[in-house]
Formats: sequence, C-alpha cells, structure tokens
Amino acid sequence: MHVLTFNSGSSSLKFGLYRVDDGRAEMLLDGVAEGSGATATLRAGDRGREWTGRDLSDAERAHPLDGIATLLDRAGLPAPDAVGHRIVHGGFEVRDDCRIDDEVLQRLERARRFAPLHLPPALAAIRFAMARYPDVSQVACLDTAFHARMDEVARRLPLPRSYDEEGVHRYGFHGVSCASIVRRLGDEVPERLVIAHLGNGSSVTALRKGRSIDTTMGLTPAGGVPMGTRSGDLDPGVVIHLIREHGMDADALEDLFDRHCGLAGVSGIGSDMRALRVAAATNDDARLAIDLFCYAVRKQVAAMAAALGGLDALVFSGGIGEHDARTRSDVCAGLVWMGVVLDGSRNALAPGIVSAEASKVVVRVVPSAEDEQIALEVVTVLVTG
Repeated sequence: MHVLTFNSGSSSLKFGLYRVDDGRAEMLLDGVAEGSGATATLRAGDRGREWTGRDLSDAERAHPLDGIATLLDRAGLPAPDAVGHRIVHGGFEVRDDCRIDDEVLQRLERARRFAPLHLPPALAAIRFAMARYPDVSQVACLDTAFHARMDEVARRLPLPRSYDEEGVHRYGFHGVSCASIVRRLGDEVPERLVIAHLGNGSSVTALRKGRSIDTTMGLTPAGGVPMGTRSGDLDPGVVIHLIREHGMDADALEDLFDRHCGLAGVSGIGSDMRALRVAAATNDDARLAIDLFCYAVRKQVAAMAAALGGLDALVFSGGIGEHDARTRSDVCAGLVWMGVVLDGSRNALAPGIVSAEASKVVVRVVPSAEDEQIALEVVTVLVTG
C-alpha cells in the first residue's frame, strides 16, 4: 500500500509518500513546506534528488499544498492508496485513530479551538486531500491517542467532576512522535523511560514498558514546559490578572499564550534556539530564555522519574532535542544526582547513545519518525476496520 502523509506542525507542513508492506514503511519521497506567501519554500527529496521552492510558480508558493501535489506528479511515483493526517487534538469527540468521513471532519472542525496553531492547517490538508484524491481513504492519526489510557490520577485535572465528565482533562500530545520512538527502540524499550520531545513545541512524557503514564501537556498543546512561542503552565492567577488589569478577552489571551510567550517572549528576540545561542553571548534576556527552558525541562524529567519510581533511560527528540547538544548538556547537568552522566564526545556526535559508560541512566538521541509512524498507523486502521 502506498500512503501519502501530511504532518501539520505549528510552523511547517511535512509530507511524505511511503510504501508500506508487512509492517515496514519505505520512504519514496518526503519534504516540508515552510512559510507563506512570497516567503513560502517547498523542499522535497527522493533518494538524494532534491527540488526546491525555486522550481515552483508564484501561485504554488502561495498555496503550498498545490505545490506538493505538483511535486508528487512530477516525481512519477505511484498514486497514494490512502492519505494519513497527523491530528494534534481531536477534542472531546475524536479520541482514537480513525477513517475521516464528513462526520469526523465536522467533529475535528469543532476541536480547532483546542489547538489553534495546529488544527487549521491540518484541516486544510484534509480538505485538499479529499478533493485531490476523492476515492482514496483519509485517516486521522491522533497525537492524543498515545496517551488515552493514562490512569485517572494522571489524566484528571484538579477540577470538579462535572468538568472532567465533559472532557476537560489531560490529553497529552506528541503521541505520534512517542509511538515512533517506542517502535524504533523495539526490544530496547526499558521498564522506565522518559522522552523529552523538545522543539517549537515541547513536552516530557513518562512511559512504563512503552506505555504513557504521564505527560506534561494537558488539555491543550499550550501546557507543560515553556516552548518556542507558547507559555507552558501558568498560575491561574496570571490569567485572572490579565483579564482584570489588562482587559484581555479569550482571543487576546489565546494569542498571547500561543504566539508571544516561551523562548520568544522571554528573550524578546525569537523562538529559534540557534539564534538565541548566538545572541546569548551578549544578550542577558536571550541567555535567560535558554536557562529558563532547560531548567523547566530538567524539572519535568525529574518529576516524570518520580512518577515512574526511578529512571532507566532518557530519550531526547524533536528539533532542539535532536540537534542542540548544549541543551542536552544543560538539561542533564542538573540530573547527575539521578545517575545521568553524559559523554561529551558522544553528545557532540548524536544521534545514538550519548551517555557515559558510568551513567546509571542510558541517555539517547532518537530522531522522531512521525511521518513513517503515520503511514504505519494508517494501514493499521484500514486493516482493522
């Protein structure tokens, strides 16, 4: 089966075409669309061959999904038998991976308020794929599904039961990434594992025998540790203060917490960790933003270890987790008391095992394979009905 995947993040749209056979997914083409309008770029590769946004017309740059379709046609690859869509949040009504029909699409439309950075582009990709491939099955692969079986003590928020019954509780996100890491580790998945998915969106998840038992993000992807532009967890009193003293309504609060906080808000520069590393040499706010981020992640790794009753392995993933050795070093430097000891040379050469031989906790860098995971999950949904 050939599966086309769309992976809508908060700052990009990734896509891929995979041949899935006997539980394995072979990548035929993958790429990413970033930016919008005149600044939109589109990159895709197939076994070393690469196309760029310069090959696209102005109209295609304005509508990256059309550009993606053009690339697929130009590559001469098989047409997809199914299309899989990463869905960050299905809201109260869509909890598990499923085929997308008109009813499911309506339910996802109602859930867009829970993930305003992610769901609008994901819904656009679904509508595009339905129109472009009308006779092909569309499948929703939910980030929240990986965490759906957490025990009530982790899932429940400290609110009256009536709110929990209407669906106001901890959902957890980055589930497709976590599932891909568990799959890639295979028999090496330990009893007590923590995954730190660090990027423009960041979360820390505790897994026992490969199953999520707790995670930092809550009702929405804005919760947990500070992120690129998202605030992470805040004292509810902050929200009340902003309403009373600054006259903010729900839309203004949502815009602030999703787009103007985190690394960007503290630094006053932006959310790109690479740029912040350069600026930190002379800019105190940039240095503080990095320190605050690493401090928050370190605290949550320790908290998840406490939830697990100890820690056997720590995995870093996501754009920052995979590519920024100093962030990994800064996070782990405060976890020596737990037996976490990095090897400097290994850390510089990641991915792979980056912990020292003497470390009691195995520390790994495992690149997330979300698109491949989506392709495999699509086939599972179609085969099991």
